[in-house]
Amino acid sequence: MLEYLNEGLALITNLRCILLLFGGTILGVLFGCVPGLTTNMCLVVMLPLSFTLKSIDAISLLMGIQVGGCTGGLISAILINIPGTPANICTTFDGHPMAKRGEAERAINISLFYSFLGNLLGFAALISIAPWLANFSLKFGYYEFFAIGVFSITIISTLISDSVLKGLGSAALGMALALIGTAPIDYANRLTFGVINLDGGIQLITLTIGLYAFGALYEVAEKDLEIERTIQNTKRNIKGFGISLKEFSQQSFNMIRSAIIGIIIGVLPGLGAHISNLVAYSIAKNQSKYPEKYGTGIIDGLVASETSNNATIGGAYIPLLTLGIPGDGSTALILATLIIHGIVPGPSLFRNQGDIVYAIFLLLLIASFSMLIVIKGLLHYFISALSLPEHILIPIIILLSVVGVFGSTKLIFDIWLCVFIGLLAFFMNKVKIPLGPLLIAYVITPIIEINLRRGLMVAKNRTFWEFFQSPIFCVLICLSILVATLPLIIKIKKQKVF
Repeated sequence: MLEYLNEGLALITNLRCILLLFGGTILGVLFGCVPGLTTNMCLVVMLPLSFTLKSIDAISLLMGIQVGGCTGGLISAILINIPGTPANICTTFDGHPMAKRGEAERAINISLFYSFLGNLLGFAALISIAPWLANFSLKFGYYEFFAIGVFSITIISTLISDSVLKGLGSAALGMALALIGTAPIDYANRLTFGVINLDGGIQLITLTIGLYAFGALYEVAEKDLEIERTIQNTKRNIKGFGISLKEFSQQSFNMIRSAIIGIIIGVLPGLGAHISNLVAYSIAKNQSKYPEKYGTGIIDGLVASETSNNATIGGAYIPLLTLGIPGDGSTALILATLIIHGIVPGPSLFRNQGDIVYAIFLLLLIASFSMLIVIKGLLHYFISALSLPEHILIPIIILLSVVGVFGSTKLIFDIWLCVFIGLLAFFMNKVKIPLGPLLIAYVITPIIEINLRRGLMVAKNRTFWEFFQSPIFCVLICLSILVATLPLIIKIKKQKVF
């Protein structure tokens, strides 16, 4: 191990490798903090360039982008209530209310600090428990992934909303939107109503920008263009990361629990940080002694969201390096880069190219520090952006949103779709139907559908009964039913029926 560690350290200790890592981190932060310009988009843009570099240099560039992008999304989530990436959705719930109270800098500092700790905990898991955790994930097949999807939607729908019916209704709408377009496996068109541009379905970027950017702009327009000034009374020059030793001690369990959730979800292929932050936030709220304070601007929500989504990065590298299975979209692009450079992930990688493995471990650690330095150094510039007058700030938000959508889909149709989705979000906010369950249901529905259909294809007699032969499936479905019905039972007992 020490031999490989020394060889890995020798591979990355050169100026070009470190500069590419820091350059990638800056690019990742910029793409992450602009709504619509996702981490994966930045990775795709830089992928052709990486082919011209040495293997370790290419890995340095892309890992910097990955780590910077995951954290960069918290900036817009806190400052303008629009998550830069889906991995930062829950950061808006408590981050933006803190910004409204003049605590924008503190919210960003705390989020940044726990993003850093999440990365470190993910790194620790990567180097210590990779073989065991990767082997455990092999036990998950079609039946288990279907049950995970159902459980994720159920727990998020019931815990994010004060009303179970509103939460489940929002999730049902998200599932319906996810079914639009060409079906997997048999490629049948569904719910397109003859509109050719809907054949590919509604893109995640289009939905995210429509819900959070255009929906927020409609609310601002209704208030006669009076944006709440979150910057004028913002406390500046906060010492350290804005959290006291006492608060850090109080949040220790929340941090560790959220990191474990992020690592486990990172290990499971196809899920990713956009799911881990929602699950961690929901569980933190459910286990809290004061769940009613979540969404009002408390640091507990920031800790859960940002620790989990960054810990997912380390978790996603576990199946990637040990089994050659990417844990999420970002690591899938990293996998493509590794293969093109002649590095084939799998059990033999640790034996044949151990220096590369430990170089990747070290790069993930250094990328965590580079992310901390980049965002901390540019923090005042990001906060000062909100001092712009409303008549300048609003067009900039619209422009960035439109550029983000068009840059991703190359369709004017998707911009118009954002307009209509924004109207939907506006009316949902009016009747206090949460947007979170809609978005997460949209993300998870393809996982549920594909694994359901494939599970039925491999089942004997192609019946759903075969799913119940899996103990993991049975446990998750029972938990889903319990989570959905328990709040209703409690409300009925208290005679508070919706």
